[in-house]
Amino acid sequence: MNNRRTFLKQTGLLAASTAFAPNPLWSSTFQQKEKLGIALVGLGYYSTDLLAPALQLTKHCELRGIVTGSPEKIPVWKEKYGIADKNIYDYKNFDSIANNFDIDVVYVVLPPSMHAEYVVRAAKAGKHVWCEKPMAPSVADCEKMIKACSDNKVKLAIGYRCQHDPNIQAYMKLAKDNTFGKVRMVTSAAGYVDNRTDHWKQKKAMGGGVMGDMGVYAIQGARLATGEEPISVLAQTFTTRPEIYHEVEETAMFQLEFPSGARAACHTSFGINMNYLKINYEKGWAQMEPQSAYLGNKGIMSNGTEINFPIENQQAKQMDDDALALLNNTELMVPGEEGLRDIRVVEAVYKSAASNSLVKL
Repeated sequence: MNNRRTFLKQTGLLAASTAFAPNPLWSSTFQQKEKLGIALVGLGYYSTDLLAPALQLTKHCELRGIVTGSPEKIPVWKEKYGIADKNIYDYKNFDSIANNFDIDVVYVVLPPSMHAEYVVRAAKAGKHVWCEKPMAPSVADCEKMIKACSDNKVKLAIGYRCQHDPNIQAYMKLAKDNTFGKVRMVTSAAGYVDNRTDHWKQKKAMGGGVMGDMGVYAIQGARLATGEEPISVLAQTFTTRPEIYHEVEETAMFQLEFPSGARAACHTSFGINMNYLKINYEKGWAQMEPQSAYLGNKGIMSNGTEINFPIENQQAKQMDDDALALLNNTELMVPGEEGLRDIRVVEAVYKSAASNSLVKL
């Protein structure tokens, strides 16, 4: 991906700005649709194995287009999903998507270092945008993405599938309803063993490192459990496999403090299998294990109540929720501002680890 992008820039084929203006009739046509047309930008694992199959399960959106720099993938996608030639783009002609009435939403599924560029270009083309997490490697990029969508009067959603999961919504409600009193302590962990050596997750320039990937789940667990934003971070990062993780951190451990006085101990790793959340309240507890799995999450409360709501497919639920919000012109469940909140914490973790000191937010 990085080599292809460099080549396109060097040959002048990667447009930095849109050369096409969106058709003014698009918005009225959009309002008459029953399903939104989605174009996936980037055809890696997540698009191929998860999003494209999930789109076959959705009720309010459908896969209509693809954007890829790998021509050899095109025949496979055309045959499997019946994608029309006019809805197939590469990175040099991507901006011409502006006048394609078949495409209502562009879903950016690229390495994080490329998110800002393609969200901005999609916004300038007049398309609503869904962007996979992590939103971007920096707060500055997140703010640029939010501004571009606002300036072009399109909406931006971040692909936090878990917030659409009724099991996650169940423990979020505990803090909101004060079911067991105030939150006192949260323990949130998300990690798996990644042995790859040549993936964006191992490359700093592409937005790699565990914090932006699994670390976001650990942050989300604490933020959603308390219903608050952290006010300070104390962090440590390290690697046990420098032959793989020599550019970025393999593991991070960090403490969060919240305005109410609640504290969180968070752990994330590309070298340890862990996926759980424990919330201690004044008068009870709740725990989730797993807390961010693809096939759904489950837990239990101290009063014996189980958290185990069925969900067929998280990605399908996420995309249907977001499509309905766009069709009905209602608020998105996970707008760009939510992604920005997490990246603020990610930046603070890096700053704290580098300085070996407490960082205020």
